[in-house]
Amino acid sequence: MSTPVIVVVEDEASLRRDMVEYLRGCGFDAVGAKNGRELDDHLATRSVAIAILDVNLPGEDGFKIAARLRDGRGTGVIMVTARGSTVDRVVGLEIGADAYLVKPVEMRELEAQVKSLLRRLDGTPVARPAASAPAAETGSADDEPRWLLNTTDWSITSPAGVRVALTSTEMKLITLLAGQARQPASRDQISLAIYNRRWNPEDRSIDTVVGRLRHKMEGAVGETPPLKSVHGVGYVFSAPVRMV
Repeated sequence: MSTPVIVVVEDEASLRRDMVEYLRGCGFDAVGAKNGRELDDHLATRSVAIAILDVNLPGEDGFKIAARLRDGRGTGVIMVTARGSTVDRVVGLEIGADAYLVKPVEMRELEAQVKSLLRRLDGTPVARPAASAPAAETGSADDEPRWLLNTTDWSITSPAGVRVALTSTEMKLITLLAGQARQPASRDQISLAIYNRRWNPEDRSIDTVVGRLRHKMEGAVGETPPLKSVHGVGYVFSAPVRMV
């Protein structure tokens, strides 16, 4: 079984090198490209599973590249932006980006996003670090009932088929948590994703958003949703999610 190929498209040489080296250390076949032209060179000779695209590339920007990758290639797209603005995220969702990262990139979050996206791509294996001993598994996440997050109509559907419409803020929250592979997102990550600002410990707005969403989902589904608080960290969506 071949290792998934990941191309990091980033014009900042040091960041591109760091991301490629980290992903290689995680067991992936990762290569770099400084612009869309170099990405096309890789696409012409290899089957690329995921393209990690900086938004602010010289020449053809990340959004334009993502839009054409969506034209039947089946390549997963992770967008990287220095701004983390609502406009960037909405545009990314509209063109079908699978996940979003905000600079400065946290490498463990990058790894989690890549692994989560590979699980969502049909028939794509998840690479495991070559230096690590295989961990004992109690069950495959693929065997569990999945929630479906629709990035087109901004809704989440329970495993039983109950659809819950999401506001823009709720969509940003669930998109972040869904990309965390059931790992908790910090309040700082959530604040940046929702409000484009660092978290202030005196600000309770994140808890308000989560509380309202929990109430909405519980009322629709009839049971406690898997949107849970992690003490001292933030929040986690503890059930598997697939983006469609």
